This record gives sequence, C-alpha cells and structure tokens, in this order.
Amino acid sequence: MNSVTITFDTNKQIKVPIGTTYLEISKYSKYKDTVLGVKKNNEIFHLKDKVTGDETLEFFDVTSLDGSKMYKAAIKFILEVAIKTLYPNSDIYFLHSVPNGMLCEIKCDKDLDGNDISKIKNEMAKIINEDHEFIKYNVLKKEALAYYEASKTYEKALNLEPIDGIVSIYKLKEYLNYFYVPLPHSTKNINSFSLHYLDQNHIIVIYPSNLTEGNLPEYVPHNNIIKSFHEGRSWLEKLNTPYVPNLNKLVSSSKIKGFIESCELQFNDQIKKASEDIIKNNEKRFIMIAGPSSSGKTTTTRVLGAYLRSKGYNPICLSIDDYFLNREDSPKNEQGEYDFECLNAVDIATFNNDLLKLLQKEQINVPQYNFITGKREYHNNYVKLEENSIILIEGLHSLNDDLTPDIPEKYKYKIYLSPFIPLNIDRHNYISTLDLRLIRRIVRDNRTRGHSVNETIKSWQSVRNGEEKYIFPYVHQADIIINTALPYEVGVLKVYIEPLLLSVDTASPYYEEARRLLKFLQGFYPITSEYVSENSILREFIGGKKYD
Repeated sequence: MNSVTITFDTNKQIKVPIGTTYLEISKYSKYKDTVLGVKKNNEIFHLKDKVTGDETLEFFDVTSLDGSKMYKAAIKFILEVAIKTLYPNSDIYFLHSVPNGMLCEIKCDKDLDGNDISKIKNEMAKIINEDHEFIKYNVLKKEALAYYEASKTYEKALNLEPIDGIVSIYKLKEYLNYFYVPLPHSTKNINSFSLHYLDQNHIIVIYPSNLTEGNLPEYVPHNNIIKSFHEGRSWLEKLNTPYVPNLNKLVSSSKIKGFIESCELQFNDQIKKASEDIIKNNEKRFIMIAGPSSSGKTTTTRVLGAYLRSKGYNPICLSIDDYFLNREDSPKNEQGEYDFECLNAVDIATFNNDLLKLLQKEQINVPQYNFITGKREYHNNYVKLEENSIILIEGLHSLNDDLTPDIPEKYKYKIYLSPFIPLNIDRHNYISTLDLRLIRRIVRDNRTRGHSVNETIKSWQSVRNGEEKYIFPYVHQADIIINTALPYEVGVLKVYIEPLLLSVDTASPYYEEARRLLKFLQGFYPITSEYVSENSILREFIGGKKYD
C-alpha cells in the first residue's frame, strides 16, 4: 500500500497509508486528547475524511476560533438530547448569548428545580462519556423540509426556503438537528460545561472558548442583559416577528418599511427612557457610557445628548481616548507592542483632575488625542460645568470605577450598550451578538478605512481579548442597558457584506470564517437601505448618516 507524508503541528511529519483517516492521524498530534476538527488549505474537513496524498494539516481544539464555535454547537445538541431523553415531548429554546454562555428556556410539562438541573447535567455527562458520534447527513432540501414540517418545527422548515440544493443535518443518538457550523466527530471532548438555573425553566449554559484559553469560565449573573433581551423579545412577539422567516415575509410582502420605522422608534424610546432616568436622578453629573466594539457608542451618545438637550440640559461629551498617555509613555503587552486597550494606557491622574475641576465649577481645556503623532494636543476647547450641564463620558473603561477613583459614586450613572438582537433564526439557533458586531465592523472598516475582511477578522481577536478583560467584568454594575440592535439590520448589512466575504479566497486563514458568515446570511432576504433613516444607528456602519 502506498504511503504519503503528512505534516502537522507546524513541522511534525509522519508517513501513513493512503486512506488513513484524519481521526487516526490526530492521535499523533499535540491535540490528541482535545481535538475537535482539522483544516486543510484553510478549509475544515471531517475527522472521518481520508488522506489521498501528501498533505499539511492543522488540527484544532476549543482554544481556536473554529473550535470554539464547534464546541458551542456540540454543547447545544448534547443539551437538547439530554432534555428530550429525560422529559419526553419537551424541547429547548436557545434564546440568546450572554458573556461566556447562552440563555435557554426548557419547554416541558413541569416546573423544573435544582434536582432537575442535576439530572440534566448527569444525562449530558453520560452522553459525553459514551462517546456518541455526530453523524452528518447531506440531504435534499425537500427531504429536510418534509422532516421539519412533520416534526412541527415550522420556523425551521421556513428557514430552508432561501437555501438551494443540499442541506446538512446532524444526528446524535436518534435525534436530528441542523446548525450553522460543522460539528465535531463525537461527544468525547465536549466535557466541560456548567448549567445555572434562573427561573421559569430558564437556564444559563456556560462553556469554554478560545477567549478563556479552553478553561471553563466562572458564572457571573447578568440579569440586566437578560432583562433587556426579554423586553426586546416580548416586543417582537407582539409584532408577530420572533423569527427570521417572519422578517423575510415582511420583505417579500412589501411591508418592511413600516417594520423598520417601528424598530427605529423602539430604539429611540430606549434612549428616551435612559434620559428620563438620568434626569430623575438629578445628582448624577457624569454619565459613563461603555460598550464593546461596533455597539454603536457614537450614535447612541449623540442621540442621548440630543434628548437631554431637548429637556433643557447642556450635554458635554468627553472621550476617554483623548486622555491616552503619549505613545512613548504607553504600556506594552507581552509581545512588546503598545497596549492601548488596558486601563494604564489612560492618563488617569489628568482625567480625574479635570473631572474634579468640573465638579468645582472650574473651566478645563479638553484635550484631543492625535492618533497619527501619538500625542495629546490642546486646541482651546474649554468647557465648564453649569447648573444645567451633564457630562457624557464614552469609552472602553467607563464602567470600571478604577478609571474614576476620585469621583464619588453618587455622581456617576453607568450605561452599557450592546446589540442584543432579539430576532432568532429558529428555536435552536439565535443570532450571535458577536457575529452581529463582527458583521457591522467588517462593513464599517471597509467603508471608512479601506480594510479587507482579512484585516478586520485578524484584529478581531485582539479586540475581543480587550473586551473580555476590560468591559464584560463590569457589565453587571450598569444602571441601565441600552440594546442597540435593530431587528431588521442583518438584511441591510447583507447587501454590503456579501461581496466582501465572497472576495476571501482559500489562501486566506479566514476563509472558513468568511464561509460560515455567508452560510449564516443565506437565510436572510436582502433589505434595501433606502428606508433606513439618516439618523439611524445603522448609518454608523453602512454610511449615509446625517452628520457624515
């Protein structure tokens, strides 16, 4: 039998017979005990696929971006099977993401308690230990439609309508489902997770990822995020638009314009409520606004300022970025590169001194950071806190009290922004907040900076690391959450991003990620941007806003 040379783990080589599976080869890899998948020429292959010649392979586990997404999909399927095994005629709805986990609702004929959660954990552990295979079937679209209609999961059937040709469905034990990422070979290495019961049959699932370096993160309650999602979900259900197929129907029936207007009004209503709460708490002088990348901080801060101005207040906007240390004084990370995302990159002493001066009714000269020269500059931008003044402070570290140690808590009001889109694909697949922000960022970076998809995705990991360290640990301290997602926006963004994603070829290390996003976008009908208001938060990303 002919032998071929296989290269992996950067430069390790072994000879194997033609027809050897990638699963067998993975036993010689450093990932042998944790492997989830394999890439060849930047494309994911199934571990049961076989070598046909000399090949260079890249095995990966949960510490990679691709592995994280596969791990999460596997956990969802294992949890679904465990629940349906324990409680016949039950189902689980995967509602939305939370930091390091996801919010789920178990639909069954009983109110669950702590004992039930223990049973579910044990059943999941049993499925994992038995090492069941995730079996992939490529079936005709009409066959998949017939299956989902027969199982009365009608929104899943409707999701298949925009898809042509073959549909991939996975089987675990006797249960079938589909996902928007490949699944691992088996349950064997999906062995780290935790379940946390909330109320009314709602649970939080926590799992490891590349951002936690494969470790199971601690559970941190995020009741304010969950509340924000539920409010948005309840609103969409009143409009009979809980799922993507419902949105597509509005597009195809020429009713999308009215829905877009409703979404914009609902977003502005959130800003109005925040401004009313700020006014009610009249001691609050510093409005601390934080949110991850592409959450819409610029537009939200501007609209909030406009609302406060309409109530007779004088909003003064400060950006934490303008208080960066001069570049030569900035801290560096382990790679010896400047770390502009850590708190120590900010001149905290000068920032607090200026805020204290404002509290004492003194005038300050607000700096402007020059990102080209790497220096803080002053251009006679003098401001002073009057009786009707409110300071809006926007930046990465706004929720962290270590940024403002000299300012008494009674003067601070904290706002967290993020696009928690309440529109779901179906009961088992939601729209990831991370995916929505990444899509927004790709479109904006290409429009405003000329960045390619490759450049944006490459920097995304660093951006996400900063968010995990400097934003998410403080979200629970926010006085209010503003959901900056517009339920219609993916259809609009699709028009802009699809050509960019299609330009990513197989030579790119981000080819698989681009292909995953394209697959996700398949289910959305495109929506023209002509109905999007000039003042919409979406204009921050697609362009054409009033203040461009």
